Amino acid sequence: MSEEDNVPELGNGNTNSSSTQCGGRAESADIPPRDGDEVPHLNLIPEHRLAQADAIPIKASFGRSPSALSRVSSSLSRRGALWPQSFERQMEIYSRSLSGKYREEVCDANLNGDSISADQLDADSKESVLLHSKWDDPLKEPLLRSASARTSGKLGYSRSRSIKEDEQSLVANEAADVREEDDKVLVGGESSFVQACLNGTNVLAGVGILSTPYALSQGGWSTLGFLLLFAVICLYTGILLRKCLDADPSIVSYPDIGQAAFGRKGRLLVSIMLYFELYCVTVEYLIMEGDNLANIFPFTDVNIGNSRISAHQLYIIFSGLIFMPTVWLRDLGVLSYISAGGVIAVLAILSTVGYVGAFEGVGFSHTGTLVNFSGLPVAVGICAFCFCGHAVFPSIYRSMKNQEQFSKVLIVCFTAVTIMYGGVGVMGYTMFGDEVESQVTLNLPKTLISSRIAIWIILVNPFAKFALTITPLAVALEEFLPWSPKSKQFMVGSVCIRSLLVLSTIVVALAIPFFGLMMGFIGSFLSISVAVILPCLCYLQIYGRAGGISSAEYPVLIVVVFIGIITGSVGTYSAIRGMIGNIKLAK
Repeated sequence: MSEEDNVPELGNGNTNSSSTQCGGRAESADIPPRDGDEVPHLNLIPEHRLAQADAIPIKASFGRSPSALSRVSSSLSRRGALWPQSFERQMEIYSRSLSGKYREEVCDANLNGDSISADQLDADSKESVLLHSKWDDPLKEPLLRSASARTSGKLGYSRSRSIKEDEQSLVANEAADVREEDDKVLVGGESSFVQACLNGTNVLAGVGILSTPYALSQGGWSTLGFLLLFAVICLYTGILLRKCLDADPSIVSYPDIGQAAFGRKGRLLVSIMLYFELYCVTVEYLIMEGDNLANIFPFTDVNIGNSRISAHQLYIIFSGLIFMPTVWLRDLGVLSYISAGGVIAVLAILSTVGYVGAFEGVGFSHTGTLVNFSGLPVAVGICAFCFCGHAVFPSIYRSMKNQEQFSKVLIVCFTAVTIMYGGVGVMGYTMFGDEVESQVTLNLPKTLISSRIAIWIILVNPFAKFALTITPLAVALEEFLPWSPKSKQFMVGSVCIRSLLVLSTIVVALAIPFFGLMMGFIGSFLSISVAVILPCLCYLQIYGRAGGISSAEYPVLIVVVFIGIITGSVGTYSAIRGMIGNIKLAK
């Protein structure tokens, strides 16, 4: 047994036995525990089929020998024991595919690629599947999974009657909290082509639109070329992620792809990068709120003792405290629908900027420069930031009724968002030239009603998106809590974790209040890593060893990785240098 097999399960006690999870389901450990030990996760596959399934099979549609990708299957077989276990569930709310509904995908169980239907599951396994399919709250997952494991008759080792009675009582209590459903196991998605396009566009259409004019002022007109370049590259890497999801039936999220490609370290690296990106985006929300509120309601600095607090700083603190109660919410379903207004906010900015330039006397008279090499790296980072929605793409893909249309969905989404970003960038740059602010809303005349409406739409949208953005990180940290998800200790610990996260974003926003430079850093370091470099490397690792990559595709992948490394490195350095320089000037 390898060292990676001995991974303690987070948030559900410690165990020295390996555990396996397939698409949210878990397999039994290699070493049976003793009486009184924490019971590991169970396989929901009947025992007579387990003998044939030493590893998770590769889909027959992959067209390669299962042995060629045995490393993928063996790596994924340890998924249930690795952190984070909550990422997939948290990302589903962005596609709104499973919110309030019960759906469970059944993993392929034999080497021939056959799947287990509801009729093939025995009574115990079917009951476990139903328990798993009714996770309304992702925090129930570890407890319900443990409960369903304890009631299965496939453990293969004896336990005392008292322990069994306690466990049956626990299961009865847990099952009472779940609504009764029929025994049908649903497979497949619910979203139509249009719904998937709207979800994808909403994910991509974000606060990046505020800074596209600033990006052009920093890099010149050549920035439009990089905007188009990253749109094409990120579209391509989104399709690569889809191919990685198809490589094995148990790959359901971006961290799973990292694990399938590089094992435990790959899963950890991908997860940390994704969570760090989400954290930095919440910091951007606070900076944006502070800038725009200070622009609408300016006042002189406030002196508290020996400290001076500016209007911008005060509004950052105020916004963070207003956002905090939304982060405490356990059900974010309502916020997910409010956050769908992201597309409306983008269209409002596009319309307002065009209206002000055409009908309010501002005009489009600035010619600009072709290229500005000193500011180009930060501009490129902002362009990359605009197209990073790859963490949510697996959830959107899995939510679709016809998953074969996913590539078309990406084409529609990236085309629409590129037109909107490019349109606002061109209009804002020709309206304000090099004087454009890091957020184009700060340049709009405050006396105009249209400007105020657009600014208020931008200010309200983060009220929903802040909680949706930071909650995946909070839930991942809660996996380290040793208590039951329903205990008072867990709830207190959860509130503390979420509150400290919000307070830390306030501190960072106050320390680095540079919206454009922060966006350039996120885009150069995190977005390029997540949306450009890692998808290519994972695809190369998963498909390369199986001979699934053509000779013509290798050079393309190498060029994309090279572009990502160069632009990411230069952009990250320039953004950090700019932030340090501005901090020194502020002092």
